[in-house]
Amino acid sequence: MTTVGETRAQTLSANELADHLRRAIVTGELVPKQRLVEADLATEYGASRGNIRLALSELSIEGLVERVQNRGARVRAVSVDEAVEITEVRAALEALCARKAAERVSPAELGELRELAEQMADAVARGDRESYSAFNQRLHAKIIAISAQQTAAATIQRLRGQAVRFQFQLARQPGRPSVSLPQHLAIIEAICRHDPEGAAEAMRLHLESVADAIRATAL
Repeated sequence: MTTVGETRAQTLSANELADHLRRAIVTGELVPKQRLVEADLATEYGASRGNIRLALSELSIEGLVERVQNRGARVRAVSVDEAVEITEVRAALEALCARKAAERVSPAELGELRELAEQMADAVARGDRESYSAFNQRLHAKIIAISAQQTAAATIQRLRGQAVRFQFQLARQPGRPSVSLPQHLAIIEAICRHDPEGAAEAMRLHLESVADAIRATAL
C-alpha cells in the first residue's frame, strides 16, 4: 500500500527538482554558501532523497552547488572577479556563435530573430523587465542554436549557470534593459544582413558591457 508520503515523493523527478533548485539559487531564494540538507529539501519539495541527490549532482556539474567535505552540499559562492572572468570567456565563445549564425541563418530563422527584436523593444517600452529578461535569454539561446556549434553551446551553458545570479540581478536593474537593448538589436541586425564579423563584434561588445556592469556591483 502506498502512503501519502510515498505518493508525494514520487511527484517530482530529479530534473524537475534541479529546475526548482536552480531557480531558487538564481533568484536569491537560496543564498551563496547556504547548506543544502537532503532531508530538509526532501520535505520541502515532497521528493525522494535519491532524486534530491541526483538534482544536487546535476547542479554541482553546472557549478551552482559545491560539495564540502564532511558538510554536504551548499550553494556555491561566485565572486565578482570570477563572474567577470566567466563573462569574458563567454564573450569569446558567443562571438564565435554569432559569427557562425550570420553565415548559416535561414530565412525562417531571420524572421524569428526579427520577431524577437520587436518583442524586446516592446518589453523595454512597457518597462517589463521580467519579459525582457526572458526574451534576452531566448535570443542568446537562438543564436547559439543557429550557429550549430555544439561544443561551444555545452561550454556556454556551464559558464552561464555559474554566473547567472549576477546576470539575473543586472537584468532587473532599473535602466539596464535600455542599455542592453541597442546592443542586442545590433547583434540581430548584423546576423540578418549576413555579416559574420559585424555579428561577432556586436556580441563581444555586448558581453563586455555585461562584464563591466558586473564589475560595477563591487564598487
